[in-house]
Amino acid sequence: MKKDARYLLAKKQSDRKITMLTCYDYPTALLEDRAGIDIIIVGDSVGTNILGYQSEAEVTLEDIIHHLKAVRRGVSQAYILADLPYGTYDTPERALDSAQKLLFYGADGVKLEGLKQEVITHLVNNGIEVCGHLGLLPQTHTKKAVRGKNFVEAKEIIEGALTLEKIGVFMLLFELIPEEVAKIITEKVKVPTIGIGAGRFTDGQVLIINDILGMTPRQLKLAKRYQDYQSLTSEAIARYQEDVEKTLFPARENVRPMPEAELEQLTQWVQQNL
Repeated sequence: MKKDARYLLAKKQSDRKITMLTCYDYPTALLEDRAGIDIIIVGDSVGTNILGYQSEAEVTLEDIIHHLKAVRRGVSQAYILADLPYGTYDTPERALDSAQKLLFYGADGVKLEGLKQEVITHLVNNGIEVCGHLGLLPQTHTKKAVRGKNFVEAKEIIEGALTLEKIGVFMLLFELIPEEVAKIITEKVKVPTIGIGAGRFTDGQVLIINDILGMTPRQLKLAKRYQDYQSLTSEAIARYQEDVEKTLFPARENVRPMPEAELEQLTQWVQQNL
């Protein structure tokens, strides 16, 4: 069954947690989809995690589309969410054009950062499913710090969430905000809420696939490492290099020999002609 916005809303209404992970390629999409992940997001985190960029702001629409197409090929059930990159939704018209391209290449909905009321209203009015993003905004916030720790910031985030729900977002994502603030919003809004570093009380959680697999040496407080990919992969590469250097690979079991009759004929030809 292909998961849609109604499915995600039903999970909130029945108090079942929503699972969400980033994904940037076909084989990982296959694994996430088979595992039953509800939402697979092709996020602008692809920039710092895959493409070697210094910040999310460097990611282009073409970057997202390239990875979205690969992810789409590996997904049959999960809801596919795609980030609108920095600079692609500064006007309602440009936002709609960008969003329509992402939907054309396989996204079910789009996510954008901040309280962009005019932009979001325009997208919603044109049939685009929009996920709002509040708290830390990686595309524009250079300091990766928790937002909403004081009354003024917390009130601003809460009011922003209520506004986003009112203008038609189908889901809200909170990044690096106190769990108390996320809990208040989750209880006040009817749309599903997703948290990353936003505590225990959102309707669902999202993490970067690289972080849960241990693909980088960093250990973020907001994430849990479920595998030590970097160490395991480094060990595998080192073993391969050693096997090649010591002529242990390829071994006989890795070889596809010629049929004996064909080899004999070839050997005779070589002896006679070369």
